[in-house]
Amino acid sequence: MSAVTVMTSKDEMKAVGAKPVSRDEGARLGFRLTLPAQILVLFISAFPLLMQLYISVTDWSPLSGTGWWNAWSMWNSFANYTDLAVDARFWSALKRTAIVMIVCVPAEFLLGLALATLFADDFPGKRVFYSILLMPMMVVPAVAGYMFFMLFQSGGPVNDILSSLTGSPVTIAWLSDPTLALIAVMVADIWQWTPLMFLILLAGLVGVPEDQIKAATLLGANPWQRFVTIVLPKMKTIIIIALAIRVIENFKIFDTLYIMTGGGPGVATETISVYIYKLTTQDLIWGYVAAIALAILVVLSIVAVFAMKRMARACEVAA
Repeated sequence: MSAVTVMTSKDEMKAVGAKPVSRDEGARLGFRLTLPAQILVLFISAFPLLMQLYISVTDWSPLSGTGWWNAWSMWNSFANYTDLAVDARFWSALKRTAIVMIVCVPAEFLLGLALATLFADDFPGKRVFYSILLMPMMVVPAVAGYMFFMLFQSGGPVNDILSSLTGSPVTIAWLSDPTLALIAVMVADIWQWTPLMFLILLAGLVGVPEDQIKAATLLGANPWQRFVTIVLPKMKTIIIIALAIRVIENFKIFDTLYIMTGGGPGVATETISVYIYKLTTQDLIWGYVAAIALAILVVLSIVAVFAMKRMARACEVAA
């Protein structure tokens, strides 16, 4: 060994007369250094929420001639929330949002799972098809809405295809019919967001241990048995995450729908996001809008907490 003595960091600190920093002191120093950033983040997230709560218990609007800081003078004793409970248009919009969610999310999940299962194996041209499959997700929702607005016109490609299949002219007014307009919106949503579901599920599928599948194959399990007993349980956490993401995002559907129908005909396709937008920009009753937004926030928070609990339970079972 060399005659040069190798000093440890503590020896070096002693040599220069410095005291070693304990773990608690280091944690306190780190807290003090990051405190300004933490205060900024807290302000950015908390201030809008507190403002919304403040406005939601008043009748304030931009047309009232009073600044928002004086909105307390228009205190209405939580009347916005009682109005919300009996607002038939709000509940209708909520119902339509739920219908879109109940149809689109399972459809996107099943299609995404089928495609993920297909793409888990290698086949010629896989990379090309993979890129093509992900393209709808890259399209701006407003652009996708305009695309499907054109597709579902009376003289559009959808009716042309139906005319070719039936052998007779088809001139269905998709976006003018209350039922068909909502179907067209759901088709657009499924087209655009199935790739996201596919991408998430494919990531979970390729993470399933290959040795367990091989062992099940040697024991005589068929593909369906392997899928149900091994693949699905291992993907439970990923499935919950994928479903939670799409439920929350589908609840907020706006861009595509508004470009295609504007919430019409009448209010036939008016979801909760479109309803809030109209109240905000047309009626300008911001206090009531704030109450609706807070109610939606509570609902989505409950969904997120439920999903996180299920995910945690699934992780414990998998472990």
